[in-house]
Amino acid sequence: MLPSHRQVMRDVECCRTASLGGHIYSCPECEEVQYQYHSCRNRHCPKCQQGKGQEWLEKQQDFLLPVPYFLLTFTLPDDLRILARSNQSLFYNTLFLTSAAAAKRLALDPKYVGGQIGMVGVLHTWGRDLTYHPHVHFLVPAGGIGGNGEWLPVRNNFLFPVKALSKIFRAKFRDALREDDCFELIPDRVWKQDWVVHCQQVGKGVAALKYLAPYIFRVAISNRRIVRFDGEKVTYLYKPTGTRSFKRRTLTAEEFIRRFLQHVLPRGFVKVRYYGFLSSAIRPKLKELWASLEEIYPSQLDQEEKCGKGAAEKHTACCPSCGCRMQLQGTIPRNGRGPP
Repeated sequence: MLPSHRQVMRDVECCRTASLGGHIYSCPECEEVQYQYHSCRNRHCPKCQQGKGQEWLEKQQDFLLPVPYFLLTFTLPDDLRILARSNQSLFYNTLFLTSAAAAKRLALDPKYVGGQIGMVGVLHTWGRDLTYHPHVHFLVPAGGIGGNGEWLPVRNNFLFPVKALSKIFRAKFRDALREDDCFELIPDRVWKQDWVVHCQQVGKGVAALKYLAPYIFRVAISNRRIVRFDGEKVTYLYKPTGTRSFKRRTLTAEEFIRRFLQHVLPRGFVKVRYYGFLSSAIRPKLKELWASLEEIYPSQLDQEEKCGKGAAEKHTACCPSCGCRMQLQGTIPRNGRGPP
């Protein structure tokens, strides 16, 4: 087992328990006492991602353009997934680099954009039932920047032909792996089959960012989807693709843990990346686009839709019995004794 997997297991087990310490609050009105333990802050912990999406949305204000957005999805074929799971850093980085390069190359074609596009990419590794399904989502503004800095909108709400994009993506991925030792283990049929690339329009910038935010901070499964554990088997809920109703799946505890841990990312791996005119080097020039965009997309300039609007207020501890604001009475040290 990888050290990163062991660390996740330790953190999830200790999260919001006396092992990590915490605070003791009491109510001045009804004398109710509450113990609040610290969270582990591990990015793979189901308990520690609440509110992170809103924080990320607020930081995206300066990058937001008042234009329609597209969602591009690049998926690794089945025959590569076993190798990808054993060589995660290599395959995940290659997936990011080659998919972004394929989209940027096609965007330079005057038939589609004719300029440099911007992309926000997020890695996603799981299917709805915890199966291993590595793919990357890119949010792409509906246009690009020309050689003179002018905005080049897409034509007829169409970004790319996915078949052409799929072929470029497959070729770049093959070339990127050719020098690695694992290349000889890949069946020849992988380079002859069609690779799955999907493109769809997802509305305005704010709506698109809100759509993407859960992919950044969601983990493979949330606590509320786990409905039963009898000491040997775990039962959880999932939605099959194409349906809106939940189904139940029961796995042994060992298999459930294995499925969860295969989605733990390599230590230090960056799962959100920016390309094109959204990259950090070019991003400051976005403000120069607003004057021209006001004329092209006047109906989408709604300042009230800024990402920071509606941000949740900081939590204040309140008494669960009478609602009075609770007062801090003391702290619980790490690895300290729990409440009586």
